[in-house]
Amino acid sequence: MQKRNKGSESIKVVFRVRPLNSREKQDDRKIATIAHEEKGIIELRIPSTDGGYDTSKTFAFDAVFSENSNQRHIYDVCAAPVVQSVLEGYNGTIFAYGQTGAGKTHTMEGVNEPSELRGI
Repeated sequence: MQKRNKGSESIKVVFRVRPLNSREKQDDRKIATIAHEEKGIIELRIPSTDGGYDTSKTFAFDAVFSENSNQRHIYDVCAAPVVQSVLEGYNGTIFAYGQTGAGKTHTMEGVNEPSELRGI
């Protein structure tokens, strides 16, 4: 059995920016959250009345994923270590939390076809 890293036993908080859905694209909506994946930072842009952005705020997470991240990458980073721990006899939980429409179901369940859009 492989020796476990203490860091792999802690709670991790990740953030995913979901892709715009067809209705949002039709309404010409823009994504207000920018994922800086390499830094683990989410930037929340606050829109101004002239169509630009007034300010932004940043928040740090253990990992962040942009709207372009694929399900496989998210599985590999977030779920695979938990699955491996469970197979080694440890308890593991993956918990999706967020407001309605935030993308929890998109991440956890996805869609059946094409297979690369299946949930984690």
